[in-house]
Amino acid sequence: MKPFTIFYYILSVVLYFIALPLLIYLSFKQKHKESIPSRFFLFNNPPFSSDDGVWFHVCSLGETKALKPILELLDGTHINITTITQTGQKEAKKYDADLRYLPYEMLLPFWIKKPKVLVVLEAEFWYMLFVVASSRGCKVILLNARISDKSVKKYLQFAWFYKRLLSNVEIIYAQSEIDKNRFIALGAKNIEVVGNIKLAAKVIKTKEYLKPSKESIVAASTHEGEEEMILNSFVEYKKELDAKLIVVPRHPERFEDVYKLMQSYADKNSLSLSRFSKQANFDADLILVDAMGELNNIYAISDIAILGGAFKKDVGGHNPLEPAFFGCKIITGKYFHDQKELFKYVHHVQYVEEDEIEKALKASKELPESMVEEKINLEPIINKILGK
Repeated sequence: MKPFTIFYYILSVVLYFIALPLLIYLSFKQKHKESIPSRFFLFNNPPFSSDDGVWFHVCSLGETKALKPILELLDGTHINITTITQTGQKEAKKYDADLRYLPYEMLLPFWIKKPKVLVVLEAEFWYMLFVVASSRGCKVILLNARISDKSVKKYLQFAWFYKRLLSNVEIIYAQSEIDKNRFIALGAKNIEVVGNIKLAAKVIKTKEYLKPSKESIVAASTHEGEEEMILNSFVEYKKELDAKLIVVPRHPERFEDVYKLMQSYADKNSLSLSRFSKQANFDADLILVDAMGELNNIYAISDIAILGGAFKKDVGGHNPLEPAFFGCKIITGKYFHDQKELFKYVHHVQYVEEDEIEKALKASKELPESMVEEKINLEPIINKILGK
């Protein structure tokens, strides 16, 4: 083991024991009660029983969903998947695969056996993961690799570190030429631009709902603070044009808070309010969708999608392909930096400030539906994974 790797490992051990009280505390939180015990204490998280086939590592929900077209092309191959978050793990359970949480770096030398192929999605750059897997003869592939505008400066400041990390990677499939150039600046080699694999995903509905007779607006994947600005705009918009607003918060732990907020707006403005989990229809003026896995079904009956995560700087936007597939007229904020590559392929999107949402809603009347114009060829990637 090289001196730097020894130093890094010792540092990971020190940080582990410093953070131990916090980790124990967070283990009792609903959001982390499964992931933290698994990742940091290996609770119900043994090594994979088989290293045959392909090991995919993803972070959370979006990356896990993006695996679907790849796994369909690998039908018949044994699949192992590790995730970081509980939402990612829940989504991964839909696949025919062995599932684990990725352990904390200190634990990886004892956890990883001898995998043949490791495919890491997007920006999951864990030094010990790359080093240990590579040292055991594993072919490491970076897929859908990106370096966001928000984080590029930080990466470049630690280019010496990422050059070491990326030296363990056999090939990098980057999302764009910009990403390729950023990886080159970090000292990476063997980089190919293939586009975003999310373009290959099949967008499907899981349920059929009757489309409301009134104009339907969905506030999709919203974060704290965004529901309020959207509700303010909707209330003003509804004074002139009859419509209903369906709110789908990004995180389920916020359902109760969002419902209380919507209740206050309903009371002040004499609007009807319903909760999807108690009344699965869309008769009210305001509807809170407090259920997971329903967003595509809602897009399918919506006219306009206000896509959250982009009205505040700290999120970076959400996937626009799904609302565009269903022909929604898309309104989003200007802070979509983490989804810039996907938005490049979606036409007729309004990018607005938070105080321009009402204006954008009115302008939607004169605009065409959003649409996607791009495809991606996964065959070269599959051949590389299989060693053809």
